[in-house]
Amino acid sequence: MKWIRPNNDTSNFDDRRGRISKGGAIGGIGGIVVVLLALFLGKDPGSLSNIVNSVTGAAGGTQQEMVDESRMHEHEDWKNLTLNVFNSCNDVWSEIFQNELGRTYNKPTLVVYTDRTQSGCGGADAQMGPFYCSADRKVYMDMSFFQVLNERFRASGDLAMAYVTAHEMGHHVQYELGVLEQFHAMRGQISETEYNEMSVRVELQADFYAGLWAHYANKMGIIQLEEGDLEDALTAANAIGDDTLQKAAGRAVVPDSFTHGTSEQRMRWFKKGYLYGRFGDGDTFNARSL
Repeated sequence: MKWIRPNNDTSNFDDRRGRISKGGAIGGIGGIVVVLLALFLGKDPGSLSNIVNSVTGAAGGTQQEMVDESRMHEHEDWKNLTLNVFNSCNDVWSEIFQNELGRTYNKPTLVVYTDRTQSGCGGADAQMGPFYCSADRKVYMDMSFFQVLNERFRASGDLAMAYVTAHEMGHHVQYELGVLEQFHAMRGQISETEYNEMSVRVELQADFYAGLWAHYANKMGIIQLEEGDLEDALTAANAIGDDTLQKAAGRAVVPDSFTHGTSEQRMRWFKKGYLYGRFGDGDTFNARSL
């Protein structure tokens, strides 16, 4: 993936690298495990506040911040890539909202942080992976996640890493369209299995939107897609399918527990957006077969 028109605008950017929150983060291993299993690469933690609070107590408490100046410019290359993807997503979605939906797109804020920080949805920890918080309309990214993506999941290449940010931006699009609000309202109204199925549909739509971003960014002359880019992104999507993660953890594959979709589903929906670039093709909620 080659940048033709990079955009490092920082007007919606909050760089917290080197500023490490102490105390009041999600309380201990129990909370982290709950959030990690449910949020890894995608789910809006606003929908999980009840779960987190039941395990750890209400988020909050006395906040302290330690400043480590040696880490304030950590992973600068990944920060620059993430910021460029974030800004290009805003450009793409502004175009789609205006020309296809007749609506105004409201930009979120990108937060990059070191180890731990606070979000509108509670404490954020690097072990949670990237996430979008609808309570404050911010995308949270610890840059060390890209090292995990490369070393643990063998997913390298700029488009593989861009896919992560574009997926989270897809959740913001869902917030703008009212999809997340409808999804959150279902909690407690339907069975856990049904809610998990709806979660899969939410996540697969965000995967589709990530592919749609790549298609439009290439079409708009923001990036130039190159041979091997699609394979890089699909490698990332394949690595984080629910079935693949359960197998890697030595667990039995339990479809009713899926919250993000299988590897095959995640790859297929990203590829659909990437190849065809039709916004209307991303209605995962009306799709008979995911």
